[in-house]
Amino acid sequence: MSRKLKFNRRRILGAVSAAIAAVLVGTMDMAQAQSDRLAPTEPSAARSETHNSFGPLKHIDAGALNVAYAEVGSADGAVVILLHGWPYDIHSYEDVAPALAAMGYRVLVPYARGYGDTRFLSDGTVRSGEPVALAKDVIDFMDALNIKRAELAGFDWGARSADVVAALWPERVKALVSVSGYLIGSQESGKSPLPPKAELQWWYQYYFATDRGRVGYEKNRHDFAKLIWQLASPKWNFDDVTFDRSAAALNNPDQVAIVIHNYRWRLDLAKGEARYEALEKRLAELPAITVPTIALEGDANGAPHPPAEAYAKRFTGKYQYRLIEGGIGHNLPQEAPQAFTQAVIDADHL
Repeated sequence: MSRKLKFNRRRILGAVSAAIAAVLVGTMDMAQAQSDRLAPTEPSAARSETHNSFGPLKHIDAGALNVAYAEVGSADGAVVILLHGWPYDIHSYEDVAPALAAMGYRVLVPYARGYGDTRFLSDGTVRSGEPVALAKDVIDFMDALNIKRAELAGFDWGARSADVVAALWPERVKALVSVSGYLIGSQESGKSPLPPKAELQWWYQYYFATDRGRVGYEKNRHDFAKLIWQLASPKWNFDDVTFDRSAAALNNPDQVAIVIHNYRWRLDLAKGEARYEALEKRLAELPAITVPTIALEGDANGAPHPPAEAYAKRFTGKYQYRLIEGGIGHNLPQEAPQAFTQAVIDADHL
């Protein structure tokens, strides 16, 4: 099922969580009326006017990591874990998290390995960017917090991690919200060439395959990240304060190693960890995702992404696809927080 949600780009001033929560309360019947449309309200372009902060972060040892994470909402609420992408950080959810908290959810927003204050517990641990390793980090995070099941929502690397968890550990996932839908791949599938225009979108992956690219990213990672933001969200007029706040998360000492390994692994130029071989074989078969899912896409997403019709069959449970209109790019939760928040609530009730 497909839906188009359209937003204008004016900022609605005031208390963000209260305003969004009020809108959401008035639109909760969307889960029952699939033909309804959200009213045009989106504050996408001027995301910088409030510069919300999560406040002091929490830390917990989870698997190989000491994970830094934000937590808002009721400790007794249904758990939602929001997963960020590259080169972004937890502030992609600066408005989504408080809006969900206002609806009674317990919202957790962890920094992925290689970002922010998340650190490896051992100097000897492989600084792997292998997708299944990041997905296992989510399971370890849930285990450390004694969370048996949670709704997962993410974009970019975060959507991929959420997809992998839903495919390999469906018993741990109550529902899923995934920007760009099904993002599970494998080294084998990565060997197949794409049409030239599609290959062009992956220019940075080939750059990272070289020593020059690794040094270039190490030396210029903030400028590199800003370029990716601009290309991936060409109609999002973020300001320097918004960007610099998130770019600070890229100063993590493991950022370069993990990013380079991630993209080289995709091209089979870097090996994965032996302990994940069995899981990678399962993922190479492109397993179905059976949990209730809402796939989102922005109408101005400039990052590489598959067309919706290419992955719809991979979701065999309750499923919706929503195209978010109004010049919404790749960082959908930060550019269209109301649409993303509504999708999390609706997926929970599919």
